[in-house]
Amino acid sequence: MRIVVGISGASGAIYGIRALEALKELKVETHLVMTEAAVETVRLETDFDVRDVEALATRTYNVRDLTAMPSSGSFRTNGMVVIPCSMKSLAGIASGYSDNLLLRAADVTLKERRPLVLVVRETPLTLIHLENMVGVARAGAVVLPAMPAFYHKPKTLDDVVNQLVGKVLDAMGISHELFARWEGPAARRPKSGKK
Repeated sequence: MRIVVGISGASGAIYGIRALEALKELKVETHLVMTEAAVETVRLETDFDVRDVEALATRTYNVRDLTAMPSSGSFRTNGMVVIPCSMKSLAGIASGYSDNLLLRAADVTLKERRPLVLVVRETPLTLIHLENMVGVARAGAVVLPAMPAFYHKPKTLDDVVNQLVGKVLDAMGISHELFARWEGPAARRPKSGKK
């Protein structure tokens, strides 16, 4: 399996990093494109060195290299995820404005009818943001906002991050065990010990 992973400059760089870690653990081939703003966000929000993040991927590309393999539909992949996806990147994808490799790879993913998952990260949302989300959804993308869930009773920030990354892998059709799945309310009730 081969996945293109885009990391944009939105807050939430840890989501992209954890996605790369999980995909590496699952032995999925990954092709990473990070925007300049993503590089800065990794530095500002995490303790990771950018080179260590890049080393998690099978192959890394310069965001300005529009001749790189992910820029062509003939480069066969099983899809792409942009995690996190800034509103700037969303706007570029929604309008087909492919002025960097991340945007071009997303455009190629859509035109080739491959899965594209956009982990949008912004709040509150303007009408422009919402209309761009509708546009990419109409074009075939999955809009998967970085919204935490609590049914799995997270105890750490890692639990929250893993649940979101697990939802992304689900959307990409990749099997994993990153979080405890919902089993209904009966599974959540404490056992009383009475018969």
